[in-house]
Amino acid sequence: MIPQLLKSQLCWRAFRCRSEVMRRYHRELMAVISQDISQSKLIALDLEMTGLNPNHDQILSIGLIPIENNLLLLDKAEQKLIKVDGGVGQSAAIHGILDKHLQDAIDIEEAISWFLEKTLGKVLVAHHAPLDINFLQNAMSKTVGEPVKLCAIDTLAVERRRLLRKHDVLKEGSLRLGACRTRYGLPVYAAHNALVDALACGELLLAQTAAIGQGESLTVAELLAIK
Repeated sequence: MIPQLLKSQLCWRAFRCRSEVMRRYHRELMAVISQDISQSKLIALDLEMTGLNPNHDQILSIGLIPIENNLLLLDKAEQKLIKVDGGVGQSAAIHGILDKHLQDAIDIEEAISWFLEKTLGKVLVAHHAPLDINFLQNAMSKTVGEPVKLCAIDTLAVERRRLLRKHDVLKEGSLRLGACRTRYGLPVYAAHNALVDALACGELLLAQTAAIGQGESLTVAELLAIK
């Protein structure tokens, strides 16, 4: 039931798109929805931004790492720095990206074109996915000239569901990326670098699916449905 519903949603999005690029993007995902997660093409992502409001703040960098056959393809990992209007402001204290680092950065239109090319036919994976997805949807909507709706596996939502099966109340900070990784015996990496955080997210997903599946089949649709 879940795979069919998600396929219908993607089919409807493709049908309504005026942009041929987005129409193809949605159609390519339709074939992946019902696949076993271990056999699917995924791509872990992370963004660094000038703030947390997708309506006012801007994307500074995008990190991407493909996942195939339960393996992170580190040789295909990529990161792009993106030009912003004005400057990075006080957000530099969080991510360490300074205005001088953006001298050779690409503009947001080129970044979105690159993003669409690299993620075509792959399921997005992010920690606290709604935040990153909202920024991407806003930027893509401006680039393609029409509203864009994306879907992604959210490792934070996956972990929250797992923890709530064992506990009635979750401790503050228990769903942060580092805290989630610690529960699976994964090392804690330095945060707020798009490529490093994409790697951390991808590793977390593989650990989660191994724990959830326990040798049984787990589909992309089942993970996408966890909110």
